Amino acid sequence: MFQGTGSDVGKTVLVAGLCRLLANRGMTVRPFKPQNMSNNAAVAADGGEIGRAQWLQALACRTEPSVHMNPVLLKPQSDHGSQIVVHGTVRGAARGRDYQALKPQLLASVLDSFERLTGQADIVLVEGAGSPAEINLRAGDIANMGFATAAGVPVILVGDIDRGGVIASLVGTHAILPESDRAMIRGFLINKFRGDVSLFDDGLEAIERFTGWRSFGVLPWLKDVSRLPAEDSVALERLSAGGGAGVTIAVPVLDRVANFDDLDPLAGEPGVEVVFVRSGERLPAHAAAIVIPGSKSTVSDLLRFRDNGWDRDIAAHVARGGHVVGICGGYQMLGRVVRDPLGIEGGASEAEGLGLLDVETEMAPEKRVETVAARSVRHDVALSGYEIHLGVTTGPDCVRPALLVEGRPDGAVSESGRVFGTYLHGLFDSGAFRAAWLGELGAASHGGDHRAIVEAALDAIAAQMEEHLDVEGLLAVAG
Repeated sequence: MFQGTGSDVGKTVLVAGLCRLLANRGMTVRPFKPQNMSNNAAVAADGGEIGRAQWLQALACRTEPSVHMNPVLLKPQSDHGSQIVVHGTVRGAARGRDYQALKPQLLASVLDSFERLTGQADIVLVEGAGSPAEINLRAGDIANMGFATAAGVPVILVGDIDRGGVIASLVGTHAILPESDRAMIRGFLINKFRGDVSLFDDGLEAIERFTGWRSFGVLPWLKDVSRLPAEDSVALERLSAGGGAGVTIAVPVLDRVANFDDLDPLAGEPGVEVVFVRSGERLPAHAAAIVIPGSKSTVSDLLRFRDNGWDRDIAAHVARGGHVVGICGGYQMLGRVVRDPLGIEGGASEAEGLGLLDVETEMAPEKRVETVAARSVRHDVALSGYEIHLGVTTGPDCVRPALLVEGRPDGAVSESGRVFGTYLHGLFDSGAFRAAWLGELGAASHGGDHRAIVEAALDAIAAQMEEHLDVEGLLAVAG
């Protein structure tokens, strides 16, 4: 099990890279994360939803994703509460304090999933969540040491040297853990090192001296990570507006943005600049297109959209002849109104839409969760992707569907053809569709399917790990 000294130290990529490394060696590997908190979800092959990170790790293992790879998924839908998904199915919602009391009841589900995976594989690589140093959350924990001690899984502690203070974070974690938890840790590794690693030799010796733990290596800064989908919206905080080269596509960053890796294929195009626009900023007037991504709380994000004045910006954009795409929750926002009469999202019950499509949406308790094949009506090219959404969207513009999904119409297109919405995630993964749509904006495309880019990145990362980590030592710890 790989636990971190904090969030965003690179555990997801580390596990994915090791999954690919061991799969390349001919081993049967499975990824596992007991509890994940993310609105980036994926559809598992056995039905239901899991964290997008575990979908990536399954891809790295060259196996189908399963709900048992991420038995508990928390999807934040407000500042204080989350939807709880267990074995791929929504179990309800809970505020933070209430969930703390619920966690011990979920341990049996977590251990059941872990046992299933261990029966399928030579090795299971487990990703922790946050940090075991959050000892205020230790009681009832199922994500870090609570799971490790219950399942008897040895732990490697991961430190991020790029953010600074890595010696203190590793030694400090050793100092505050109770002895029973500390005994689970077999060693540590350092992630995201830039420069000459020999300059950190004294640092490694100091960590070993203070903790008694051995080092399993120092990973350099891996440039290929940029070609992988980010696990959660923390990554969006680090993205800049870019330097103004190529065609600009603006993306308003919603408070409850979901599945924003839909934008990754566009960001990877050499002639495209994807600008993530944060709250308080204006949507750029020079943008050729605006893409509104998915949302875990469509109504509240739509209200916030108006608070930012983005409704006026997008109306002016359309008046200038600009293009607009809405995906999932973004599609719902493009209509005349979004209603939530049953309070499914837990906030306001209704919000006026942006009025760019003549449709309206009503939230309903049934959630569509499935992997699908599709075809673009306008461009007549094949696509594949997945749907994870609540709500039913109807209206006059639906007579012009954007796609045919498994043969049924999906989405809506404006009379001008420059505004469309769809429930399909993974829309831009198809190289043929992406090239056709970017061509309408006046941008060239390399036309490659995004999955192939991700696969190549995983192989490159695995090769770096073979070089810089003590893989044999890690396998010995795993027994």
